Amino acid sequence: MGHTTRPGRFFGVYLLYCQNPRHRGRVYVGFTVNPARRVRQHNAGRKKGGAWRTSGRGPWDMVLILHGFPSAVAALRFEWAWQHPQASRRLTHVGPRLRSEASFAFHLRVLAQMLRVSPWVRLPLTLRWLRPDFHRELSPSPPPHMPIAFGPPPPQSLVPKQLAASEADGEHQLDLGAKASCTLCARMLQDEEGPLCCPHPCCPLRAHIICLAEEFLREDPGQLLPLEGHCPSCRRPLLWGSLIGQCHTDTDEEEDLELEEEHWTDLLET
Repeated sequence: MGHTTRPGRFFGVYLLYCQNPRHRGRVYVGFTVNPARRVRQHNAGRKKGGAWRTSGRGPWDMVLILHGFPSAVAALRFEWAWQHPQASRRLTHVGPRLRSEASFAFHLRVLAQMLRVSPWVRLPLTLRWLRPDFHRELSPSPPPHMPIAFGPPPPQSLVPKQLAASEADGEHQLDLGAKASCTLCARMLQDEEGPLCCPHPCCPLRAHIICLAEEFLREDPGQLLPLEGHCPSCRRPLLWGSLIGQCHTDTDEEEDLELEEEHWTDLLET
């Protein structure tokens, strides 16, 4: 099942593997909004923006990355739990690292469990092997809605800020004019309520979050939050996490992350 990623939005959690013969086999988990730039920083040392745990121990290879997080906060929380599985209340069922278990194998074992528990099981993540020769099958395997990909992430679309704002204003005016009411309940839509919109350009769906959640939960009864469903208007399959992520794009926030990303790791390690 495919899902749409908005231009300029990329929040990833990656796994580094150390190729230095003196430290070979060490791994490092981190957060990034720009994988290529981040691995260069790690290999350049702490003074160039790398983390102190990787500084002077390279070269490092970024072997896999998970992306599709709806926000930087969601990605950072995933990163922390992957770094500290024994401290996460959601991973109490994951056993500690065995004496005979390599660090790389242990981190993959933790990752496999993380992708199968809430809240991460409900996110529209992609597991991407940047180094296919490192590929291992996860056990348990990722949920069906989380694709496994190989190679570099798709290039990020660099949309000029003024143009993006102009286009957003045009879309907003269109929504408030022709589509100012919820497709499902017919009540008026307010700016702070979304709306949630189908990503397919020809689909007229505009809905309150609650209305669309109730519609999705009819397909998956017994759940507190929806995972996926079909658009009530065009019947195309949609991931709930992708729809929610589209409501929280903030260009200023992403630019700040690009400029200050090197400080996140030090902040989390202190």
